[in-house]
Amino acid sequence: MQFRDLHRQYEAMRAEMDEAMLAAARSGAYIMGPQVAELEQQLAEYVGVKHCVTCANGTDALRLALMALGVGPGDAVFVPDFTFFATAEAVAMVGATPIFVDVDKATFNMAPEDLMVKYDYVTFHTQLHPRAIIPVDLFGRPANYEKLRFVADTTGLLLVEDGAQGFGGSMGGKRACSFGDISTTSFFPAKPLGCYGDGGALFTDSDEWASLLRSYCVHGKGTDKYDNVRLGLNSRLDTLQAAVLQVKFKHFAEELESVNRIASKYNSLLKGKVDIPVIPDGTISSWAQYTIQVENRDELQARLKAAGIPSMVYYPRTMSRQTAFAHLAQKPCPVADRLSQTVLSLSMHPYMTDEEIETIASLI
Repeated sequence: MQFRDLHRQYEAMRAEMDEAMLAAARSGAYIMGPQVAELEQQLAEYVGVKHCVTCANGTDALRLALMALGVGPGDAVFVPDFTFFATAEAVAMVGATPIFVDVDKATFNMAPEDLMVKYDYVTFHTQLHPRAIIPVDLFGRPANYEKLRFVADTTGLLLVEDGAQGFGGSMGGKRACSFGDISTTSFFPAKPLGCYGDGGALFTDSDEWASLLRSYCVHGKGTDKYDNVRLGLNSRLDTLQAAVLQVKFKHFAEELESVNRIASKYNSLLKGKVDIPVIPDGTISSWAQYTIQVENRDELQARLKAAGIPSMVYYPRTMSRQTAFAHLAQKPCPVADRLSQTVLSLSMHPYMTDEEIETIASLI
């Protein structure tokens, strides 16, 4: 698609969002306006679950999920070693202990084989109670839920899907954010479905957990908002962000198709030159990031920067090497360690032109 067509398409969507925000502002229903409930219904139907509960951000969504599941002190929760800090942070914030699991070298997602190794270690060598798994749909690719669900079912572990980067992706015809007992996502602007600030959501088929989540989101309220039946958070998606997301969601299928087209073009130009992303059969990525692996990463990133082309390293320090978790004294994970030294995320958004992609690829 030519630049003029892409620019016109984007400007039309932006005008829709401007009008939606003005309508929300004029309504005076700044908190819990009707757009919030409408968005929740739309997202639940899209994902294919009974309930969607929105909240203030993706980190809160993870914490709320663990609260609803009753995870707390003395519990072990298995998280990937290669991910954003929030996944493990949410575990620690409810008083549980994150256990770092290595990832698959091709997909970057939690490795089921290492999960079993870490599960056995916790079971036989610690006083912790293995309680839950939080796989991450990293860079837009759903994790290996066929194997992870098998592990969860055979060990009695709860499964919380961290779909912050995965919304819109799918595997085996089933959409991301439907694989967990409770699943979460983020609407941070850089995410596949992003708003104009912070926002998050949780998805579940459980009436009981959905009811708990709605209570926890608003200070642990009961049927009367001034009767607080438990301790909760102040974590709500505001009406303005819901209005933006409703407009963006109308165009989401087109944007998803566009980023997959862009990824295919990147793949065709870069295959054999660098290690390109691997998408397993039957899987569709929402391409939160297009991430390659290169040995000379710093040199390549400097070359791109000199040409005025942005790129980003996610994540240069694994969870097991975070200062905040040094007291856990867990061994680093070798695959995660290597990825932290070799991955580089390239420019990726739905409105890139073929010329932009070709320029970036030629420099690589």
